[in-house]
Amino acid sequence: MGCKQRTSNEDFPSGDPGMYQLDITLRRGQNLAARDRGGTSDPYVKFKLGGKEVFRSKTIHKNLNPVWEEKAYILIDNLREPLYIKVFDYDFGLQDDFIGSAFLDLTSLELNRQTDVTLRLKDPRYPDHDLGSILLSVLLAPREEQREVTMLMRKSWKRSSKFQTQSLRLSDLHRKSQLWRGIVSVTLIEGRELKAMDANGLSDPYVKFRLGHQKYKSKIVPKTLNPQWREQFDFHLYEERGGIIDITVWDKDAGKKDDFIGRCQVDLSTLSREQTHKLEMPLEEGEGCLVLLVTLTASAAVTISDLSVNSLEDQKEREEILKRYSPMMMFHNMKDVGFLQVKVIRAEALMAADVTGKSDPFCVVELNNDRLLTHTIYKNLNPEWNKIFTFNIKDIHSVLEVTVYDEDRDRSADFLGKVAIPLLSLLLRNFIRMKRCVMVLISAAYYISSCFDWDSPPRSLAAFLLFLFVVWNFELYMIPLALLLLLAWNYFLIVSGKDNRQHDTVVEDMLEDEEEEDDRDDKDSEKKGFMDRLYAIQEVCVSVQNILDEVASFGERIKNTFNWTVPFLSWLAIVALSVFTIILYFIPLRYIVLVWGINKFTKKLRNPYAIDNNELLDFLSRVPSDVQVVQYHELKQDSSHSPSKRKKNNPG
Repeated sequence: MGCKQRTSNEDFPSGDPGMYQLDITLRRGQNLAARDRGGTSDPYVKFKLGGKEVFRSKTIHKNLNPVWEEKAYILIDNLREPLYIKVFDYDFGLQDDFIGSAFLDLTSLELNRQTDVTLRLKDPRYPDHDLGSILLSVLLAPREEQREVTMLMRKSWKRSSKFQTQSLRLSDLHRKSQLWRGIVSVTLIEGRELKAMDANGLSDPYVKFRLGHQKYKSKIVPKTLNPQWREQFDFHLYEERGGIIDITVWDKDAGKKDDFIGRCQVDLSTLSREQTHKLEMPLEEGEGCLVLLVTLTASAAVTISDLSVNSLEDQKEREEILKRYSPMMMFHNMKDVGFLQVKVIRAEALMAADVTGKSDPFCVVELNNDRLLTHTIYKNLNPEWNKIFTFNIKDIHSVLEVTVYDEDRDRSADFLGKVAIPLLSLLLRNFIRMKRCVMVLISAAYYISSCFDWDSPPRSLAAFLLFLFVVWNFELYMIPLALLLLLAWNYFLIVSGKDNRQHDTVVEDMLEDEEEEDDRDDKDSEKKGFMDRLYAIQEVCVSVQNILDEVASFGERIKNTFNWTVPFLSWLAIVALSVFTIILYFIPLRYIVLVWGINKFTKKLRNPYAIDNNELLDFLSRVPSDVQVVQYHELKQDSSHSPSKRKKNNPG
């Protein structure tokens, strides 16, 4: 009776990499969970080993019982590491939906024996849900017993490794300097007249790129001295002054160490930004040249800092930002709209992406072409990052995207969630907040004005008597006393259960208003939809612009009064100020306020049809603003060149 060969703890290799080879045939799926609205899914499968993706299947569209029949060959370093299988639903243009996951214990497999395995899919968030199963055929064998297959697989493994190398590793992103100062796009076009390294007078060239910790490797073009690659690689530039891309060319020599063909370097500090440069780089220590296209794209990101640390460097950066966007620099750079500061504090109740029921979340904040990352919080569904991100805003129509991923220590992180915030919606929300505060002041002004108008005689009489009493007996200590009385009155309302505070519900009201608008848009999307929102935001922008114009014009009119833009009005101001100075010198201010108040309260009683006005505002309305002065000069110049004027000046 034969004895089955089975792996055990004593059989585990530890020193020789690739001691085993695992041949997997992905057969089919059964009764997979539906993730699309039509009650189906578009499933595909990922295989991960040691945190790295080693195989991805094709996508089977609209099928809950997909049949793949795909084969994968994986070199195993350590049998103690399980093989993780994750199934996703593919969504075109969106983030793929997670269906379920399982793991295969490699120590339970028999050596040199084809085994059919059925794995039940699980989701740590919903342990009781039936998510379907995956059927596999696996064969685990020592590497020595499949030498021929291994030679074929080495090429496939190299291609997979090259593909993984072309992605920027998370460990490189999670450095201290997380801020991207720019993106460097390198397109490898071709090589010309390279050095022959093989006996047949040709070479099998490929190219390696290195910028700091970032490395890329091109494909191998066999048997040529003039290879055509047409490959593009993107580097992230962390330093403002640029850097140097080190480029080396190699000849692939099967079974031996690859031969060195030549090298060259690209100094990024010598290249202008926002422009594509065609470079023909001669190879040092070799022959021939490489043809490259290099494009540097500047990043608009400003800074990233820790919320809990108030360093001197952060204070200096903040002072520079405030100075940059001070009112004196308002018209210095019209394309520089402003800056956006995002505080990423924490996340709560995230999705569990790992089989252990946990996730390794990190947060990505994106604005246009700029992307900043937080550090990773391992094995946590309620992470706290406490980071501050600051961006320059070049377009007010941009959209801020905040995405949370699960780090899998490979090129493909798992999606956990995303939120998109249009900057115009932030402007709209801040405008609503400002509008609420202004409306309170306007309501108070209307209330006081109604007292002057005697709309309610008892209320106006009480206000008039209170005015006389306060002004006649006014002392400075009454100002803090009035604030104390206001605090005591509000405390009495809170204790008595008549709390009229609204700040707790302001944000909720705004969110409810937005949700109601969303519901209305969903119900009547054919008639309203996006354009109505756009028009509403435009109205807000126009309102803000008009308010700013009024404030600026008011200040300019005061300035133009004192700089003799209109001499008559300036002389009139001198007379009025002289009279006010004499009155204030000889008459106490208390009496002046009493006279003003008595006149204000009794005006409607003396003349019910009198129209209330403000003499100071009437005076300033007659002083032109700077814009009106410029328009007046342009109109005067145009009139001087009119035909009637020229005819009058030249009668002959």
